[in-house]
Amino acid sequence: MEKQNCWEYKNCGREQGGAKVAELGVCPASTETKANGINNGINAGRACWAVAGTLCGGTVQGEYASKMQNCLACDFYTVVQDEEDDDYMLTKEILKKLS
Repeated sequence: MEKQNCWEYKNCGREQGGAKVAELGVCPASTETKANGINNGINAGRACWAVAGTLCGGTVQGEYASKMQNCLACDFYTVVQDEEDDDYMLTKEILKKLS
């Protein structure tokens, strides 16, 4: 089974060329090249919780510290952890790559 990026899993339409880009803007997770390949994702597609400006519950989220509570409860976050198992990259390591 092919692993999905957040925009595929959530069907948010904010990926580059997505259906809701005009309305909501391009999601920074889909363009964050420093995170490419993390957790087997395209750009930050499987590390979206570490990127400011992603969408959650119809609202654009802010910086990591302010949004992490929502991300910890996200079904996609859990899926990535389960799928990656021992290869899952910890958030602190992701944040280092993004800085």
